[in-house]
Amino acid sequence: MACILGAEKPKIDYPLFWEYKVVLDATTQKREQIDEILKGENYKIDFSRFSNGGKYMSFNVSVFVNSDTHRNEIFERLKARFKYIL
Repeated sequence: MACILGAEKPKIDYPLFWEYKVVLDATTQKREQIDEILKGENYKIDFSRFSNGGKYMSFNVSVFVNSDTHRNEIFERLKARFKYIL
C-alpha cells in the first residue's frame, strides 16, 4: 500500500488478528520470551527463518487485538524486548 502524505488513516475494523514479524538475536534470545510477553493474550507464533549468517531468527506472531490502543500496546511490549518488530 502506498503512503500518501496528508491522507487520512486507513480504517481498521476491530477486533481482528494483527500480524507482527518479531526478529530475535539467535544467540541470546528465545521464542519463549515472546510467550512471556504475550501471556494472557490470544496469539499464535510460527517460526519464519534464520538470517543468512544465523545471527537472527524471525517469527510471525498473530495476536487478537480489540483496538488501536491494544494493537499499539502489544507493539510497544514487543519492541521493549526485541531489536526489530515489523
